[in-house]
Amino acid sequence: MTKYILVSGGVISGIGKGVIASSTGLLLKTTGLKVTAIKIDPYMNIDAGTMAPTEHGEVYVLNDGGEVDLDLGNYERYLDVTLSRDNNITTGKIYREVIEKERRGDYLGKTVQIVPHITNAIQDWIERVSKVPVDDTGEEPDVCIVELGGTVGDIESAPFIEAMRQFQFRVGHENFALIHVSLVVNMHGEQKTKPTQTTVRDLRGLGLLPDLIACRVQGKDPLDGPTKAKVSMFCHVGKDQVLSVHDVSSVYHVPLLLKSQGIIEFLQKRLDLNMISISRPLVENGESLQSRWKALTQGQERLYEPVNIVLVGKYTALRDSYMSVVKSLEHSAFRCHRKLVLQWVDSSDLEPETLETSPVRYHDAWRALVAASGVLIPGGFGVRGTEGMILAAKWAREQKRPFLGICLGFQIAVIESARNVCGWTTATSQEFSPEAECPVIVYMPEISKTHLGGTMRLGLRSTLFSEGTESWSKIRKLYGGEQLIWERHRHRYEVGPQYIERLEKSGLNFVGRDDKGERMQIFELQDHPYFVGLQAHPEFCTRPLNPSPPFLGFVAAASDPAVLEEQLKLQKTYKSPHPKPTLLFTAISEKQVKVNGVHPDLLSDHTR
Repeated sequence: MTKYILVSGGVISGIGKGVIASSTGLLLKTTGLKVTAIKIDPYMNIDAGTMAPTEHGEVYVLNDGGEVDLDLGNYERYLDVTLSRDNNITTGKIYREVIEKERRGDYLGKTVQIVPHITNAIQDWIERVSKVPVDDTGEEPDVCIVELGGTVGDIESAPFIEAMRQFQFRVGHENFALIHVSLVVNMHGEQKTKPTQTTVRDLRGLGLLPDLIACRVQGKDPLDGPTKAKVSMFCHVGKDQVLSVHDVSSVYHVPLLLKSQGIIEFLQKRLDLNMISISRPLVENGESLQSRWKALTQGQERLYEPVNIVLVGKYTALRDSYMSVVKSLEHSAFRCHRKLVLQWVDSSDLEPETLETSPVRYHDAWRALVAASGVLIPGGFGVRGTEGMILAAKWAREQKRPFLGICLGFQIAVIESARNVCGWTTATSQEFSPEAECPVIVYMPEISKTHLGGTMRLGLRSTLFSEGTESWSKIRKLYGGEQLIWERHRHRYEVGPQYIERLEKSGLNFVGRDDKGERMQIFELQDHPYFVGLQAHPEFCTRPLNPSPPFLGFVAAASDPAVLEEQLKLQKTYKSPHPKPTLLFTAISEKQVKVNGVHPDLLSDHTR
């Protein structure tokens, strides 16, 4: 029987439920258990795809093309699993499913209501998805972490709270545990528990009793003894069920912080986890994960030599807009034994118009750019700030500074090369100017121009490196020298086919293309320390212990040429984070390979 751990939150949103859920799952994986995760988002949207990053943070893309909440990125990174769009539940998805059943007559004329129809649909969804394999074992998970978004008491969360109240009886007490995350406010040096008392009282009134209360404490001081006793007494839990989650130097320390307070032992006893049969290889993998994670966090504390990166983007006002990008940089900096110093620059501030309207912002932006050791331009949509991005790409190319362009950043660098190397001064993208006379970036013909949700080129796609690149291409070496690689995509535009040959003659080598050789997916300058762009979003596949190759190369090059050479050698043993069965299924479903002629790297040992 699958074990379920529900993580809910109170008082305020953004309290850290995702990190605590991911950390709990990681700790269970260190014991050899197979873990999956589900995120519940109570908003009415079908998915996160049409929401602006400044509205809800980064839109995270999965292998199957699902555009989901950024917390699924935390799950994949911490648990080293591959999730699907069904691992993200929204109110929109549930209501759509129930209404479609009603229209088909599945309810046999009954009055369709929140209870039982909506709540049953939620429970059925969780139970179904919790049994889907998510890792290399191909086996059903032992534990499912369910994170309930929002805060207890929200109107939109009510059906999900009721569904989980019922669910605890459906699966049984020994298979369901609840971790409630709440805020302990620090007022003039005194830790106040009243907000936590109130939210737990509300939760209990709704029929859910927390097994663990994770107190998110403001500041670096942990929950003190009297405060813990007060939470225990007024929230009807034992002292050992109150966890202190205070500020630590990095989120990667949170699993160790929880482990030190006995969360593993508590959950093992509460859910009878010791009764689950775990194979010896999984136990050994768990032990290895534990030692490597501990080494990662300890090594992080000893990083003193900085690597200065500037991120030139459009959504810098909300830094969660680039969460996976930041995580990729962090993971790469760990591997390179450098302390990441990240400067944020709004691309609009680099444009000449800002010099007139706000000289201070203009000069500060340029000062940050020229002082950085590496320049990163991430993804985005729309014309705002793109001229500033083009200026940043031009500066990095001419000054031989390491550069990485992701999605929009890839297209920006192509436009910059077209204008300043090929001499096409009017070169631009059809996204910025639909009637452009020199559109080096064009709208993909198969993409809908009227419907925005889920209509882009989405999900895991293959890229083939060109013949001859194995001898010089840094980006190919970072992928272990493989000719076929896989990354996740999210875009509507591509390089105009009629301009490709001339761009390549100018030195912009399109080293990676799609399986048909028609779409340009990776470029690289040969006579540059590191100037790389990808149409894909490699940041979505980074792992703390297995950094994304393009980001690793970028950070290494920004650190020192010798560091890049060292990493190029180490990457010979690079292992893709995608389970081989997943790649095989994707390849066949996308008709990228024939069933009887599958690339050998996609086959698992038993398939061979």
